[in-house]
This record gives sequence, structure tokens and C-alpha cells, in this order.
Amino acid sequence: MLARFLNAILLGILALFVPAATAQERMPIFDAHLHYNWEPTPFYPLDKVLEIFRRNNVTGIVANSRPNTGTHALVAAKSTGLWVVPFIRPARTRADLQTWFKDPAIFDLVEAEFKRGYYRGIGELHLYDSANARGEIAVKVVRFAAERGLYLLAHCDADAIEILFSHDPRAKIIWAHTGFSVSVARVQELLDKYPALWGELAYRGGITEGSGKLSPEWKILFSRYADRFLLGSDTWINERWLSYDTIFSEYRNWLAQLPRDQATKIAHGNAERLFGPRSTN
Repeated sequence: MLARFLNAILLGILALFVPAATAQERMPIFDAHLHYNWEPTPFYPLDKVLEIFRRNNVTGIVANSRPNTGTHALVAAKSTGLWVVPFIRPARTRADLQTWFKDPAIFDLVEAEFKRGYYRGIGELHLYDSANARGEIAVKVVRFAAERGLYLLAHCDADAIEILFSHDPRAKIIWAHTGFSVSVARVQELLDKYPALWGELAYRGGITEGSGKLSPEWKILFSRYADRFLLGSDTWINERWLSYDTIFSEYRNWLAQLPRDQATKIAHGNAERLFGPRSTN
């Protein structure tokens, strides 16, 4: 009798926690940094890519591809349950990543792509040297985006973030990789200074410790700025597609260590708020 009673209590306790854990594991995720590159053809056919999204419960993506053909294909697929938010990629080939900020042909590309009528942002903008953020085309791109309410996805250091904002105070910037290894104190400083700055976390170092445990400083940062971070896969090379499941499993591991309201914002809520209302494309 006592054994049955204790067993019932145990089952009751498990019933309280298991559904929550399961819900956390299957929480929708918005992949806010994704490339479907065609060089000259994609690594995976479109149906395979869409299946990868489905099995990872990825319900939205920011698509930016080199060239933009891959993004066109994702938009045209009109896949049920997948929200595609297209960004103009200012690059035709990989070589353009090093020179786009001074190449007038890239600005022509941005203007031509924008005429498609469905873009919500421009990027990924690679600025390996912060001085390049002052390039003539970089300035024009920032102002073009600001005038039209477009987001910029910027791959750069902290100094370049400041330079980009200086071109137009209306700029809205998603910081790709949140600076990779920029100190948490500097990240916090920039978030405080620029309300229209969000951090995207692909490849971001220091979020977890060796055991996969969320680091104390990032736990504090997330508690203060849960509405300012986004997740991304950054499928810039084929290996990232091959490890897509692992990337999001690792995200889910540390999201489960946050309060549910914070985890929900970072996983998908922030992106949905930024890019809403949802497009019917």
C-alpha cells in the first residue's frame, strides 16, 4: 500500500516536470541567420532543406544567400509552416565579401533586388576591418536601409557597429555572431547605447562552459536583455548543413536553463516581433 502511494506521488511529480521539459525541447525556433548558397547549385535540394527545418521545428528563417537565387527559391517555395524573411545579400560571389563596401555594382544589385518587393533587410554585411564600415557603398547601403525601414545583418566588430549607426540614427542592426568574442561588458555597453541593436548568436563564444552549462555572465546578460537576442545557424559552408541538428540541439540545451519567458523570446519571439506581421509570401 505504501509503495503504491509513494509511486503515485512520484508519478505526480514527474507529470509536473516532464511536459514542461518536452515543451522546451520542441519550442519553435526562428533561424535568424541562414544562407542557402548556390555555387553554382545548392548543397541540398530545396525539399531536403525544408525537411531539415521541419524536423528541428524551425518555423521561421532570415534567408540571405550568395547569390540571391537561393533566397528567391526559399520565398517561392511557400512552404507551409515556414516563415521566410528575405534579406538582400550584397554579394554575387565569395570574393565580393572582401570588396562590396567600395563596389558601385553592389549598390546597383541592392537597388535591383529591392524592386522584388518582399525584402525586409540587407546582409550579411562582412566588414573584416572596421575602417571598411566607412566605405562609400557601406554608407549608401546603411542610408538606403534606414530610409526604407530595412534591417542590416552586420558581421563586424564593436567599433564597426558604432560607425554604421553614425551613418544614420534610424539604422536597425542585427549584429551577426554578436561580435564572436567581444567582451560581455562591451556587448552590454552597445545594447544600452543603441536600442535598435540586436545580437545574433551563431558562433558566439562564451555562452556556455565546457559542460554545456550556461555561463553566469551570459545568464545575467540574457536576464537583462532577453528581448535583444536571436538565434542563427549560419549555414555558410556545407558542413553547417550537415551539423544543423546539432547546432539547434545545443541551442535548446542552454535555452532550457533559462526561465521559459526568456527562452521563448530568444528562440522565436524576438524575431517574430521584429519581422511581424507575418508575410503571406
